[in-house]
Amino acid sequence: MKYQLSKYKILSKAFFNKSTLNVAKGLLGKYLLHHTKAGIIAGKIVETEAYLKDDPASHSFNGRTMRNSSMFKEAGTSYVYFTYGMYHCFNVVTNKEGVGEAVLIRALEPVEGIEIMKKNRGITDTQNLCSGPAKLFIALGITKEYDGLDLLSKDSSLKLTEGEEKIGIKESFEVIETTRIGISKGESFVSKR
Repeated sequence: MKYQLSKYKILSKAFFNKSTLNVAKGLLGKYLLHHTKAGIIAGKIVETEAYLKDDPASHSFNGRTMRNSSMFKEAGTSYVYFTYGMYHCFNVVTNKEGVGEAVLIRALEPVEGIEIMKKNRGITDTQNLCSGPAKLFIALGITKEYDGLDLLSKDSSLKLTEGEEKIGIKESFEVIETTRIGISKGESFVSKR
């Protein structure tokens, strides 16, 4: 399928300015795309993870710091962080400004720019191109400089868009909730809201 931006609607601020748990579910089936010099790279979001302010595994749990300051910005802002001393992860800020909540994009189904993704990752295996948060970060050519980016700006090269239902193809899928991966505290955290 050839990704045509003109057929997709950029997600609005209202989409992100609500319950983080709802945004995490709502992002499933949406698209993350990056306009690069090499071409458009796009993937369908197939796995997300919500991080709330009262969640012990959330970077915002102990308040605002230099590292997590983007997490407290307006809904629709990117939050990029470095983890395990070698990887970066991409999140989108949710809820109201100052709250400190975000959704981690954990996995994508590659849709366009697959050859660019393979080159970015240095692999030939399509199945594992975006099967984890650090993998998709590298595959899409996102950099740490994208931290704090207004994803809703018309000038942003990184966008989140509606899914295929906007062009007449209603996709149906089941949302499965599981415990989170790769964290030692708050693995089964459930919001008290």
